[in-house]
Amino acid sequence: MQQIKRVSIMMLSMILLALSASMTIKAAIGLAAWDAIAQSLSHLSMIRVGTVGMILNILCVLGQILLLKKHFPLRQLLQIPVSILIGLLINYFYYTLLASFVLPNYAVTLVIFLLGTVLASLAVSVVMVLNIVTFPLEAFCMALAQKTGYRFSILRQAADILAVLLTIILAFSLEIPMTAREGTVIGMLLFAPLLGVFIKLFTPLIEQSKNEVARH
Repeated sequence: MQQIKRVSIMMLSMILLALSASMTIKAAIGLAAWDAIAQSLSHLSMIRVGTVGMILNILCVLGQILLLKKHFPLRQLLQIPVSILIGLLINYFYYTLLASFVLPNYAVTLVIFLLGTVLASLAVSVVMVLNIVTFPLEAFCMALAQKTGYRFSILRQAADILAVLLTIILAFSLEIPMTAREGTVIGMLLFAPLLGVFIKLFTPLIEQSKNEVARH
């Protein structure tokens, strides 16, 4: 019963994460590095942004398998259905639910972006505390850290820098919309601190729930 509850909470968090990502995409004032490259590739290929994100995440899973081989934890194969779910939900929220939603001015746009950023940090913190499955990009950087000896934090930051650089190169060389803007900077400043706050908030709650189940 406890495991079912944890999985249910994780699924709700994934839905919230997809909605928050769709809100920041709708705001169109810049995205987090990984989302920015996904949207740039979406503009370039005319494939829906959720589908592009899904493909990138699955490639990260394949990268983990290639790096870790027999040491790849089979549980982490859950990253694939999770990636598919988030991609499909983003496509639904962005292209259907929010399609007719008009942002009248920059102030409203900024509020929507900030709300999306807060909700994303909340959703990610819950998934991290539950520790059922790791997000594909983070898991790939962890696998790369194991193989290269570099710190995870350095590799994860390098992945963001590379994604932003590719986004800028694509925007200027192929004349597609720039998806790395002021929102990218705002997200970099807000997301990690908010994530820390929410993790501190939710960790005791999850641990308390585990202990109550153990006593019964």
